[in-house]
Amino acid sequence: MTELNHAQADLVQQRYGNQVKPEKIIMTPVVEAMLRHKSVRTFLPDALPEGTIETMVAAAQSASTSSALNQWSLVAVTDVALKKEIHDTLAREVKVDRIPWILEAPALLLWIADASRSAGITRELGDDPFVLDYLDSFLMASVDATLAAQNASLAAESMGLGIVFLGVMRNIAKDLADIINLPEHAFVSFGMALGHPDPGRTSAIRPRPAQPLVLHYNRYNQEGYRDYMDGYEQASQDFRTQQKMTPKTWKGALHNSMTSMEYMGGRKDLRDMVIEKGFKLL
Repeated sequence: MTELNHAQADLVQQRYGNQVKPEKIIMTPVVEAMLRHKSVRTFLPDALPEGTIETMVAAAQSASTSSALNQWSLVAVTDVALKKEIHDTLAREVKVDRIPWILEAPALLLWIADASRSAGITRELGDDPFVLDYLDSFLMASVDATLAAQNASLAAESMGLGIVFLGVMRNIAKDLADIINLPEHAFVSFGMALGHPDPGRTSAIRPRPAQPLVLHYNRYNQEGYRDYMDGYEQASQDFRTQQKMTPKTWKGALHNSMTSMEYMGGRKDLRDMVIEKGFKLL
């Protein structure tokens, strides 16, 4: 454990708000960078520094990958017209006029759970890749893509860039697969908008729940989170007020996500699309 200086203590305060905070933090430059993360949805028009994508992919490839199979890929969309086509397709599905951060960001990164290479190589060797019919194969590729993307996001932020993850890409999973020419056994897990944050419009660090709400030692405490819900609700409300966001409670957002088919959007057909792409999910 290290004694936190004023800036580090302020960072922990931003991450948790006025909740119970962890008393023991080993603060390193990497931990500081992680605590400083925030989603960026406002970008300057500046081009990415040369080598940005390659650096992020090198960081992504340094993440763990299950059984060293490397079952992920990245489609970096930098063509303005193609990015607008994806944006417009998405806007029709989620019923909004525009999603400005996709249009503003100089790059839209699409992280692919990709077992297509595994399937192709197996067939070239004269066998049927039948293991890809099972749910674990889909999950393995999805986890690989997620680990890679998280590494890449940290690399981007270390270069002074900003990102926001875009799960909404799954709302147009089938259309998107056609637009970017995905093969069988490949699926866009999520997207990522990437660019230079606009300092005049960038939001603050969004607080996370107090650690006892998510941290368990040895066995899962099924009711323990209840003691910390009110604290996180207040931290969430303080953040939304500070950022001049529309009123919304954390519990209300959870409830809506569990009960609204409108929230699901195009994702309600996701299973059919994934099966159509060759993952039978047995």
